[in-house]
Amino acid sequence: MKCIAIDDEPFALDLITGYIKKTPFLEFVEGFTNPFKAMAFLAEVPVDLVFLDINMPELSGIEFLNSLTVVPKIIFTTAHAEYGAESYEFNAVDYLLKPVKYDRFLKAVNKAKNYQLLKKDGETIHNPSLQDNKSVLIKSGSQLFRIAHNDIFYIEGCGNYITIYTKNGKIMPLLPLNDIVKMLPADMFIRIHKSYIVSLKHIEVIDKAKVIINKTPLPIGITYREHFARIIKGEVNRQ
Repeated sequence: MKCIAIDDEPFALDLITGYIKKTPFLEFVEGFTNPFKAMAFLAEVPVDLVFLDINMPELSGIEFLNSLTVVPKIIFTTAHAEYGAESYEFNAVDYLLKPVKYDRFLKAVNKAKNYQLLKKDGETIHNPSLQDNKSVLIKSGSQLFRIAHNDIFYIEGCGNYITIYTKNGKIMPLLPLNDIVKMLPADMFIRIHKSYIVSLKHIEVIDKAKVIINKTPLPIGITYREHFARIIKGEVNRQ
């Protein structure tokens, strides 16, 4: 897996860099003390895994992630244990508390490696003749499903699995929520919680910190509320 590390503390950055280089299935690509330079780098060079410090003075790790269009797998590193809960809003692979020990680092990257292997079960099919802009192809087990965007009510994530709730029932591929969100059109679907992506057209009710879709109440996570409110305001203004 191709990796970069981002940390404003040179010593912490050197430590993670050394761990990456000594781990056989990881490839160190670049290290950054400046998150803005890392942001520019990721816009040009795709990577599989990012080691990201949360508490940085110029731009926090959370703000950094919110700026990305495509989010790689993330392992957070921080000296502050209180950031743990917030980090999982982003479906982070793991959360490492400084000073990071190599055995704990290895446990985290093995988890990332397993995610990458498991992803193959739920991957999209990249044959152009099978693709269109109105549906998504999802492999679940030995079966391949074409699911129309308009038929999807919402998607729930649970660890490495997702459940896609549709007009025709539900499908449960082995696929992280972060991956399915990249397959769906951004003007039709929005993430409202660390565990939920919803179809904008199927929202029946918006009530404080939840939405109702197909008679099912779904929570709006604190991290996602401001962005969700902007999107909904835009939808209302277009009508």
